[in-house]
Amino acid sequence: MRMGTAPSCCDDGTANGIAGWLSFAATPAFGIMAVYTGLFGRPEMICSAMPAASPLNGMALMYVLMSIFHATPWVKLAARRFLRAQ
Repeated sequence: MRMGTAPSCCDDGTANGIAGWLSFAATPAFGIMAVYTGLFGRPEMICSAMPAASPLNGMALMYVLMSIFHATPWVKLAARRFLRAQ
């Protein structure tokens, strides 16, 4: 590769191949972890003074936020399909 040229996977600013498909894995993975932590996590890990705390404890909330922050590839895919359908 010559100096100053972008790698072939990123010429248009997007990742192709395995890296492109891997970007879709983060949102469902974090969503599953949020549900699992919300259902089976122990809220007393965060604060033992609140035994009946919300199932959306600190770790589950973090996983929900990470799922939202990594949703960009899904939003772009939905937007492309929506625009193509019109």
